[in-house]
Amino acid sequence: MMKIKSILFPLLAAALILSSCASKKEFEALKAENAELKLQNQDARINLAECNANSKNLQDRLAEEQRRVADLRKDYQTLQGSLDKSLQQNNQGNINISKLVDEINASNRFIKQLVEAKTKSDSLNMVLTNNLTRSLNRDELQEVDVQVLKGVVYISLADNMLYKSGSYEINDRANETLSKIAKIIKDYKDYDVLVEGNTDPVPISRTNIRNNWDLSCLRASSVVQALQNQYGVNPARLTAAGRGEYNPITTNDSELGKQRNRRTQIIITPKLDQFMDLIDKAPNTEE
Repeated sequence: MMKIKSILFPLLAAALILSSCASKKEFEALKAENAELKLQNQDARINLAECNANSKNLQDRLAEEQRRVADLRKDYQTLQGSLDKSLQQNNQGNINISKLVDEINASNRFIKQLVEAKTKSDSLNMVLTNNLTRSLNRDELQEVDVQVLKGVVYISLADNMLYKSGSYEINDRANETLSKIAKIIKDYKDYDVLVEGNTDPVPISRTNIRNNWDLSCLRASSVVQALQNQYGVNPARLTAAGRGEYNPITTNDSELGKQRNRRTQIIITPKLDQFMDLIDKAPNTEE
């Protein structure tokens, strides 16, 4: 009997241990499954919230589109009313569509002519400027400024390069520069030339020079006559003008500013009559 008990006790202990291990594994498995279900539940709630938000956005967009459709309908009704009113007002006569088309075509041809003329002018101005700049040496370029502004070529010459101090007589140093400018002017026969004198506001009073108006005009006249008499430019293309002290390019607060304002500009432009001819050919759209 004692031998049987000694055998049964170990067997019962082993069975209890095995039973305990099996329960612990099942518990751990259930715990893991519960955690997975919690995650799935959380994901489902997030998806539901996103769906609700998307639904709200769609509802808002639908409402906005409905408002736009209502506004378009209102605009359409307004336009329809305006059209009906216009048609009623024009019952006295019919619109000549063919005439309108002809007028539009004539205007388009005129605009094309103006564009072609401007393009040609811009191209010639660029070539003219490049040729003139290349012809001047380094020292001359320091005292001669060449620019193209709004389709017009401006050659600005410092007064101390052109004239004797306080005088309108051209000095010898300017002859070479003027000869180069004259050659360019002669090469471009379809351009008019305006020579414009400018001074600073310092008063001047000498024999035959009453004020800066006189001085600016006399200086412009001296350049014009040099271009004509010494370098053979056609005088019919030349105009002399003086602007006195009233066309400064900077302030006269410093000596440098006054020096910059004392200048003579040679302004080269396409002949005005060419553009006036185009204007005269403009289509007449009056009834």
